Amino acid sequence: MSDPVEELSRGIVEAGGPSVRAIVLYGSHLLRSAAPDRHSAVDFVVIVDDYRAFYRALKEGGELPRPVWLMSALAHVLPPNVIAFAPDEGRAAIGKCLVVRADHFERALGPDPRDHFLLGRMVQKVSVVWARDPEARGWVEAQLGAAHAGVLAWMRPCLEGPFGPAALGRRMLEVCYKGELRPEAADRSAQIFRAQEDHFEQVFHPVLERAANEGIVERGPDGYRLSEPVGKGTVRRWRRHFRRSKARATARWLKHTVTFANWLPYVVRKVERHTGREIHLTRLERRLPLIFLWPRAVHVLLTRPSRRDS
Repeated sequence: MSDPVEELSRGIVEAGGPSVRAIVLYGSHLLRSAAPDRHSAVDFVVIVDDYRAFYRALKEGGELPRPVWLMSALAHVLPPNVIAFAPDEGRAAIGKCLVVRADHFERALGPDPRDHFLLGRMVQKVSVVWARDPEARGWVEAQLGAAHAGVLAWMRPCLEGPFGPAALGRRMLEVCYKGELRPEAADRSAQIFRAQEDHFEQVFHPVLERAANEGIVERGPDGYRLSEPVGKGTVRRWRRHFRRSKARATARWLKHTVTFANWLPYVVRKVERHTGREIHLTRLERRLPLIFLWPRAVHVLLTRPSRRDS
């Protein structure tokens, strides 16, 4: 059986043309202990040099059901776009692709992001599964490294008592998961943490050591502590940021219904997989989901289980 990650990434490169700079894998297919199944889409970030050129190449290859002008225009509204890459009608595998231009990717992972949609995903365990050349790979890895180094700046208002690299990663996941409306069980962030605890130990240990050398944190027998209390202005700034981020993440769902072909079956399957509940949509919900699906969506969010059974 072929590897769906390799097969899909190769297909994206071939269909997307020379505008594709790099492809980053994240999510459950990288974290095998996060329990992906055969229905789980493979999560990619596809970094491109030019939106229009990328979507035009997909269209010409028969892999884009939407107009090029529409996808290019929406790419500048709450980037990234989310598309389904499903060659052969998705019989083998489906790639859920966050398509983002290189400059938008760099800003999203920088010190002043507009929201946490990309940043919260890219500071977790990821893998650069394809890059156009060594220079492109080095650029992506530099952006990821900068994102790791910046975590402590925006996590300081959320830290109390002694903490280590893994504890920083655990708390970071809790904050990021609360920053979006998600259908998963409430313990999903804990499950994801367990799947990548070693990653957080590896990437955040040098971050905390550098912070200790700069006097931002203090070393102690039980871990690290902030050297001084976080100012009220900093606390207010990041609280505003996460409120704005949650609003932007929620607004993106409306854009996803346009850019992500066959989004409704995908969302239903995702909710069933993460909640363990079988969902049967009514005819009105299937025909006009943006009007009639909201009560069910609210019900799922309010009644999601506190933990997900294996």
